[in-house]
Amino acid sequence: MPLRRFRKYSYAHRGLHSENVPENSMAAFRAACQRGYGIELDIHLLKDGTLAVIHDYSLARTAGADMMIEDLTAAQLEQYPLANAEKIPLFSEVLSLCGGKTPLIVELKSTRENYAALTDTAVAAMQDYPGLWCMESFDPRCVRHLKKHHPDVIRGQLSENFVRNPESKLSFPLKLAMTLLLPNFLTAPDFVAYKFADCRGVSPRICRKLWRLPAVGWTLKTREEFDAAVADGQIPIFEGFFP
Repeated sequence: MPLRRFRKYSYAHRGLHSENVPENSMAAFRAACQRGYGIELDIHLLKDGTLAVIHDYSLARTAGADMMIEDLTAAQLEQYPLANAEKIPLFSEVLSLCGGKTPLIVELKSTRENYAALTDTAVAAMQDYPGLWCMESFDPRCVRHLKKHHPDVIRGQLSENFVRNPESKLSFPLKLAMTLLLPNFLTAPDFVAYKFADCRGVSPRICRKLWRLPAVGWTLKTREEFDAAVADGQIPIFEGFFP
């Protein structure tokens, strides 16, 4: 099983962040490493070809700026600090900090045009990482690119019930296809990371049995959710408490 060794860890969602420690910050990643947790994080491809660690495409929520992360260079990140004097980290900085001490679940945050470049750059950045790591994405094109060009990389398909998500901007056919995990026929992921609140639906259950795929549960925000996910055999990604 590709994720067998990953099961020894619980994964801090965007690092071990809190009210005083911004998500996806060096402080959050440092805290996760110190407590022995694995880390789930998000990466974007910057304008200059480097990788930044941040969840949203816009800086509005995390840095209070009306900017899109893909329009910036690494040098420009200094102009958009996070809370409490933290900054948006470069992926290379996070890899240096973690140093193989903890496993990483790396989410690829693609745009319409850059999925291939993002995936290739991310894989190249990980080649010297001495610890466990895998990659996942909501974008099946990223997962398909991994399968075709980097077949040795452990790859996961992120999904949820998009049909029930009013914030999703996908067309209804795409919502349905992603909810039902139909791209798996093309991407052949090594695991499925499904939103925990939706994971009892028919689609993820059938997917796990049909392809015999391990499951990753996100994002677990209570001890009860955590215990339920682990009891169901899911690898846990948690937030807001210490498991």
